[in-house]
Amino acid sequence: METQKSKEKDYQRFIFLNKFIAFSFSGLVLLIYFSFILIIGFKPEILGIFLGETYITLGIVLGLSIIIFSIFLTFIYTLIANNYLDKLRSKLE
Repeated sequence: METQKSKEKDYQRFIFLNKFIAFSFSGLVLLIYFSFILIIGFKPEILGIFLGETYITLGIVLGLSIIIFSIFLTFIYTLIANNYLDKLRSKLE
């Protein structure tokens, strides 16, 4: 039987990991997104560069990349939450 101190330690660990992962991923997405916005604001000519002989610009590729990266991070967070954090939470109950 686990002691109250051990359960409290596990609970603190669960809270720390949950917040750390969530804030890290959110901060990363915000950093990338606001960097993109700053480029739009201060150097828009960079995003207007055409790629090869197409009508696709660097801005379109970077914008879609940010969206895909955000979806990928959401997928990674879901995997971590389902495979690790949920097990840690069920251990606390």
